[in-house]
Amino acid sequence: MSRAPLAFVSHGAPTVALENDAYHAALRAFGASAPAPRAIAVVSAHWLTHGAVAVTGARRHRVIHDFAGFPAELYRLDYAAPGDPALAEEAVRLLAAAGLPAGVDPDRGLDHGAWVPLRIAWPAAIVPVVQLSLPADEEPAALHSLGRALAPLRERGVLILGSGGLVHNLGQLRWGEKDRAPDPWAAAFDAWMAARLAAGDVEALLRYRERAPHAVRAAPTTEHLDPLFVALGAAAPAERAATIFEGFRYGSLGMRSIELREAA
Repeated sequence: MSRAPLAFVSHGAPTVALENDAYHAALRAFGASAPAPRAIAVVSAHWLTHGAVAVTGARRHRVIHDFAGFPAELYRLDYAAPGDPALAEEAVRLLAAAGLPAGVDPDRGLDHGAWVPLRIAWPAAIVPVVQLSLPADEEPAALHSLGRALAPLRERGVLILGSGGLVHNLGQLRWGEKDRAPDPWAAAFDAWMAARLAAGDVEALLRYRERAPHAVRAAPTTEHLDPLFVALGAAAPAERAATIFEGFRYGSLGMRSIELREAA
């Protein structure tokens, strides 16, 4: 079996699930063009744990509407993808073998950082899914190690997906101006990250808070950028970032999404 795809998506506001725009089309095209995975393992910015990593073990998923104040239609959306308890146990074993405490959570559903992009890219909800929690307050290098521990899953047909946001500062958004041109500081940070991703400069990326322009403003809390480092850790040495989508919403909500793959 060939190595399964690997991606990081910026999932944006929950309302992207209701929109039919260029971002929606790009994610749908990625899901349609990527080799069909045996299963998907997703790490989202919206499930943080301290200590052990948790992995969903349900046989059938429910969605969590973990947001408020949005249109009623959004709360009626579902994504009843099958789970994969055997894959959950396998992920726990891989993490434990790497010295990373982990355990199965049999009850938790999929948060919107997981089900929204999955629902766009794989709308049929037939591919089994497991979600892994994101260790809170970890440095990028530790998250990179977590991704490296999960990398063997790709050789077994499991697509690994990090879901967060490349630029994510809710206090800076211009709500009501979805198509506003990006603020210069947000564009500068996005461009710096994109250049290092294209070059495969993992060392610089792991030290982005010291090196990237406007890093603290772009990620005042790190949980939306952290899934990127998990994805980078699961990449093979020759794999580089290829753009799935690039752009902004509301002036500074970075929507850059990438696939990590070997150059053609």
